[in-house]
Amino acid sequence: MARRRTAILISGRGTNMTALIAASMEPDYPAEISLVLSNRPEAPGLKRASDMGLATDVVDHKAFETKPDFEAALTARLEAAGTDLICLAGFMRLVSEEFVDHWHDRLINIHPSLLPAFTGLNTHARALDAGVKLHGCTVHYVRAAMDNGPIIAQAAVPVLPGDTADTLGERVLAAEHQLYPRALALVAREEVRVVDELVKFSDTPSEPPGLLMSLGD
Repeated sequence: MARRRTAILISGRGTNMTALIAASMEPDYPAEISLVLSNRPEAPGLKRASDMGLATDVVDHKAFETKPDFEAALTARLEAAGTDLICLAGFMRLVSEEFVDHWHDRLINIHPSLLPAFTGLNTHARALDAGVKLHGCTVHYVRAAMDNGPIIAQAAVPVLPGDTADTLGERVLAAEHQLYPRALALVAREEVRVVDELVKFSDTPSEPPGLLMSLGD
């Protein structure tokens, strides 16, 4: 199977982007990163990607009067790059139902919680306030509702005594950097499919279903 041409959309520093690029440099990895695209010209991740030898571009949302115009320009650039799959990696724009439908089941995201818990922002502080004992991250297919869609993989980390939002967030971020490349590989190898809005694994997936990891001290 040919490597799947994958674009990464970022808005900031791109730490998950870096993990995906590093994984893609392995000779047997099933996805190649063909483009890193940002909606913010000043995003630090653009230089990081360029330094790693990746093609980069900007579609600045501020340059467009309407969201449909912005997303049309985004799709045009992605299609010009021959994009098969899209990874959102800290892309801080809510995408429309039309954009999601156009890239249906080819658009994935990582979120710093064990969805469906703690959608939105400030997930680590909210997890601590709720007193949960496990926290983590989720890779999912994107749907129009925020932080919603069929779950591909999750990684769990323990909440430790004395944790702050920052210390917990550091462990979750480390889990993200392991989980996202592994989940993208499953999608690129077509070892997962969506049936009735649930992810189903192939009979012999290269990773165990769920990809549950515990990254504690």
